Amino acid sequence: ETEPLTSKKDVSDCSKGEVCKENGLLVRNPKSALRLVEDGNKVHLSQGDKGEAAQISNGYSGVQSSGPCNGEQQLMELEDRETWSKKIDFLLSVIGYAVDLGNVWRFPYICYQNGGGAFLIPYTIMALFGGIPLFYMELALGQYHRNGCISIWRKICPIFKGIGFAICIIDLYVASYYNTIMAWAFYYLISSFTAELPWTSCTNPWNTGNCTNYFSKDNVSWSLHSISPAEEFYTRQVLQVHRSNGLDDLGGISWQLTLCLLLIFTIVYFSIWKGVKTSGKVVWVTATFPYIILFILLVRGATLPGAWRGVLYYLKPDWQKLLATEVWVDAAAQIFFSLGPGFGVLLAYASYNKFHNNCYQDALVTSTVNCLTSFVSGFVIFTVLGYMAEMRNEDVSEVAKDTGPSLLFITYAEAIANMPASTFFAIIFFLMLLTLGLDSTFAGLEGVITGVLDEFPHVWGKRRELFVLGLTIVCFLGSLATLTFGGAYVVKLFEEYATGPAVLTVVFLEAVAVSWFYGITQFCNDVKEMLGSAPGWYWRVCWVAISPLFLLFVTCSFLSNPPELRLFDYDYPYWTTVVGYCIGTSSIIFIPIYMVYRLVITPGTLKERILKSITPETATEIPFGDIRMNAV
Repeated sequence: ETEPLTSKKDVSDCSKGEVCKENGLLVRNPKSALRLVEDGNKVHLSQGDKGEAAQISNGYSGVQSSGPCNGEQQLMELEDRETWSKKIDFLLSVIGYAVDLGNVWRFPYICYQNGGGAFLIPYTIMALFGGIPLFYMELALGQYHRNGCISIWRKICPIFKGIGFAICIIDLYVASYYNTIMAWAFYYLISSFTAELPWTSCTNPWNTGNCTNYFSKDNVSWSLHSISPAEEFYTRQVLQVHRSNGLDDLGGISWQLTLCLLLIFTIVYFSIWKGVKTSGKVVWVTATFPYIILFILLVRGATLPGAWRGVLYYLKPDWQKLLATEVWVDAAAQIFFSLGPGFGVLLAYASYNKFHNNCYQDALVTSTVNCLTSFVSGFVIFTVLGYMAEMRNEDVSEVAKDTGPSLLFITYAEAIANMPASTFFAIIFFLMLLTLGLDSTFAGLEGVITGVLDEFPHVWGKRRELFVLGLTIVCFLGSLATLTFGGAYVVKLFEEYATGPAVLTVVFLEAVAVSWFYGITQFCNDVKEMLGSAPGWYWRVCWVAISPLFLLFVTCSFLSNPPELRLFDYDYPYWTTVVGYCIGTSSIIFIPIYMVYRLVITPGTLKERILKSITPETATEIPFGDIRMNAV
């Protein structure tokens, strides 16, 4: 028998069949050969002594009884964890998280840049062997262990607990710039409530002499120095980047954007302050509304003159592109960041599921919906780009030069402004962008909230509203740099460096910890406990080898070819690359720091310390009716 890592030696023995009170919990010791399974209120014999299954793949015993009645399962009266009101609340929340602004602007751009229709081949392959298996793994981990991104590691592999802290830091970085993009959309939304949209003419106070409105009825010649009114509205009125000289001189803070962001965080706070019971209701609007708008915009775009030119450009396959390594890297990065493992959100959301919920089905449904949304968004964008090319009498490639947010706030906004009923389409389009971003923000902050509340229940367990208020204030203050006149440069820097390589590293270590330290056999047994059947060889091979290699491939490609950043007419100086890597490293540095800390505080020889640090230290309680049973 192995002395439990968390047990106290002075605890009195519990005689068999007796009920003891220990650490404030009622503990009963049933026969170890029995295993309770919720299946029509039946009790089944286990297929072998559960103690054997407790031998983790590292060879160190994983028995976690909290008293000296070793090898026997314990029934404990525990307070029930909050769960989703309905299954559809969970599905909509996950879909709302996965489907965000990147689906609308990033996928269409990457698709046409990397071979059009031919890009769908590497995209599908990377989804099947990399993205979806990792997505499924996180849902299963969260649902089985019912913990957030920090405390879950006590039940998997304690030495990797630093991953949880790294995830929280990454989520805070994302919150500091992602919501600013929503503030831009909110500013556009407010500006759209006019008879004539402000980015349709060159007679506004912010316009320059280079402003050229080629949609006007007058014969206007488009020169090299010409700037569209939509671009000037975005750069000179919304962002006001002309008042900044770059990252070394950001300028003052835009009070208009600050008010927009304050209102967004107010909406976010009152949507998530009470937990998944309230956020699960809000996503009924924020997750479904974008699909209604996408359908309306798709129908409208398909009826515009020249729409076919955009669709042809979007899907025309360039098979030669498949031989280029960067196309496969882009496909892997796109599917990974689109599905979104590694941000602690899937762990948090799944932890509020019922224990026997079919998370396998959920993973397939939500990931498929996400990928199809990206594909359909391409038609919504490129039908309008084809219309723009027709109006400008240019090739679609000239019109589609804008990337990232500029594709939405300049090109698409300009096209909408020159449609019939432009005010209506502008309002619903920017409202769609706002709802796309909101549920992703709900999810990102819920990942942090669940992680911290599960790790420190004695401090924050009964003070969720207060903690959420403090968190939103911290995120708002952290966003101030992105609200300056040069804030767009900060957003670009954070988007490229603060999250990319850091999240890839986190998920790589997560996959290795689960597959190689916790053990793929143990993990598959956990899934079998929940679903009644173990994952097949395809999932096992993906988790053990293919998915980690997939992540390593993308990470190495990114690090070997760091992006050369340029925004508008500003080339980022070399020192910003160093700053970017420092920001990215500041989150993942918690992983090695915690590993060292863990080994230092664990008693014993070095070998004993390592073995204890990679062995689960607390049990997972498997629910059975109104009680929970320790799984070892």
